[in-house]
Amino acid sequence: MVRVSGPLVPQLACAVLGKLPKPRNAIFSGFRDQHQQTIDEGIALYFPEPNSFTGEHVLELQGHGGPVVLDRLVHTLIASGARPARPGEFSEQAFHNGKMDLAQAEAVADLIESGSEAAARSALRSLQGEFSTRIHDIVENLIGLRTYIEAAIDFPEEEIDFLQDKKAMSRLISIEESVRELFSSTRQGCLLHDGMTIVLAGKPNVGKSSLLNALSQQDTAIVSDIPGTTRDIVREQIQIDGLPIHILDTAGLREQGDTIESEGMRRALAAMQKADRILLVCDDAAPVEPIDQITLSMNLPASLAITVVRNKIDLTGRDPGLTRKGNFYEVALSAKTGSGMDELRQHLKQMMGFQPVGEGTFMARRRHLAAIERAQAHIALARAQLESTSAAELMAEELRLAQNDLNEITGEFNADQLLGEIFSHFCIGK
Repeated sequence: MVRVSGPLVPQLACAVLGKLPKPRNAIFSGFRDQHQQTIDEGIALYFPEPNSFTGEHVLELQGHGGPVVLDRLVHTLIASGARPARPGEFSEQAFHNGKMDLAQAEAVADLIESGSEAAARSALRSLQGEFSTRIHDIVENLIGLRTYIEAAIDFPEEEIDFLQDKKAMSRLISIEESVRELFSSTRQGCLLHDGMTIVLAGKPNVGKSSLLNALSQQDTAIVSDIPGTTRDIVREQIQIDGLPIHILDTAGLREQGDTIESEGMRRALAAMQKADRILLVCDDAAPVEPIDQITLSMNLPASLAITVVRNKIDLTGRDPGLTRKGNFYEVALSAKTGSGMDELRQHLKQMMGFQPVGEGTFMARRRHLAAIERAQAHIALARAQLESTSAAELMAEELRLAQNDLNEITGEFNADQLLGEIFSHFCIGK
């Protein structure tokens, strides 16, 4: 399908089709080049402004899809006055023309890129405006509270003592709770969008590649009794109840190795620095080492989130399960037999705070989460002003900044640089 949007669409339709189709009616027509030679035959649809995806005139031509035919059709449209679209330009025009807000526009890309049924449903809810509605409700409450406070500032002769009647505090507490709930839901949506990155680390021949194959349920990595088989990072993506998990199987960490293996270890350590969690795989038959001794021997920073995986319990007879050992967790399992794998999967979800995707889950991004965090900080400062200094002007300013942070999510308050960054990641045609 070739899509064209803009004020010249009626002129282009007449050039390619010989006439302007009746609005929102599919017609069968030949597609002609500038020399009136037929290029292809297919379906044409015309959507006049403002009742189209972009809010402009839109023409859609659905042909047979061969690359040569498609190339000729595109060149004909360009010769008649069109130009190639930038990535995301159709959605960007829809945003600028008020057809959708920024969160909904991002949901278009999320729906296209969704890798699971749960992700697709959540993206569709965002596209339909569920996320934006919750933002707008909180913003309206912020505006109402700001109006109440600023009225007391601007009209002191009315003797409105908003600090004494507790109405402002009650409304502020209600807003805080709404933002807190929004943050929780947005974090879920962000996890659904971005997923979780885990790195399988450990000494050679402890079963990291076997664990990768068990998690992905396919033979992704080569398994061998020879130490040092994995020399580069092997990547795989799986899903646990809709949560995307990016798994990186790394080279075994040990003191000595050849040049290639040493490079693999360097890459492994670099990958660990960016991971959400490290699965430190150990051979259950080997002597148990304290966690601090293990991380020290592998040069791992103490700040990394680590779960120790005691693998090969099929050889030792240990019962599978999850236990807490001080400030870290330990999972006993067998990657070979699958015993204990369900406990590991549930543990990974729990560590990320991910809940099963329900009907209220919407898709979200890290920038949304960051904006809500900033709004929370400003609301907390507003409450501090109300409780301690009683500075109405400062409180009103903090509420204004919180409002701007939330409006940035939907695009009602934005920077051109932000818009350019967002839409540049869209595919051509959207």
